[in-house]
Amino acid sequence: MQNDSDTDLDLDAFVADGFVRVAGAFPGELAAECREILWRDTGCDPADPATWTRPVVRLGAYAQPPFRAAANTPRLRAAFDAVAGAGRWEPLGGLGTFPVRFPSDDPAGDDGWHIDASFPGDDPTDFFKWRVNLASRGRALLLLFLFSDVGEDDAPTRVRVGSHLDVPPLLEPEGEAGLTMLDASERAVAATEHRPVALATGRAGDVYLCHPFLVHAAQRHRGTEPRFMAQPPLVPSGASRLDGPGPSPVEIAIRRGLGR
Repeated sequence: MQNDSDTDLDLDAFVADGFVRVAGAFPGELAAECREILWRDTGCDPADPATWTRPVVRLGAYAQPPFRAAANTPRLRAAFDAVAGAGRWEPLGGLGTFPVRFPSDDPAGDDGWHIDASFPGDDPTDFFKWRVNLASRGRALLLLFLFSDVGEDDAPTRVRVGSHLDVPPLLEPEGEAGLTMLDASERAVAATEHRPVALATGRAGDVYLCHPFLVHAAQRHRGTEPRFMAQPPLVPSGASRLDGPGPSPVEIAIRRGLGR
């Protein structure tokens, strides 16, 4: 499989590690335009750290033109094709919620290791009862959009490298119903403690394409400048090809996790 010729992405590394960084997926100038909107909505003053009183401020969904533009650049769309399968995903109409993390010694209380759920259970309003199954119904990728420069001290998302390969055997016996987010995360976290940890650092405009089964976690901000990041799902446009011809790198990784 090796590199994708159109995007220069290392697809073998994605299958093995569970993530790949698309450098310069959208322009830094566009990231700055979006940050202006986000700063306004935090209620904080970017020039006055005394107003940064909370470790994290969660902002609502954003679908204004600059956010849609950031989510739909030709480079990024080509990367989605390469990793999730050509034309097998729904265009992003926006970028979902933003957990804006500020330098703080106070715990945010949301930094536990987990995997993300992808489809609703019996109660769609209870996110913790949302579910995940072997075919990753409802989620082709987890995306991490960096809207600010993120160094090692700037609360980069932590990921367990290769952890996505340990999850398929946990989900296969559960069939189409899968597991709740809490059950799946509890089992996945225990099964992946041996995996090394990497940090999703980069420049504003970079985007990480992550396997939907990748075990990841937030962390406390130890730097000096707030971190702006979005983490929307990429939604599949059709049925999984997990057991059929032409699997995407996402599905190849699931097969590998099952020893196929």
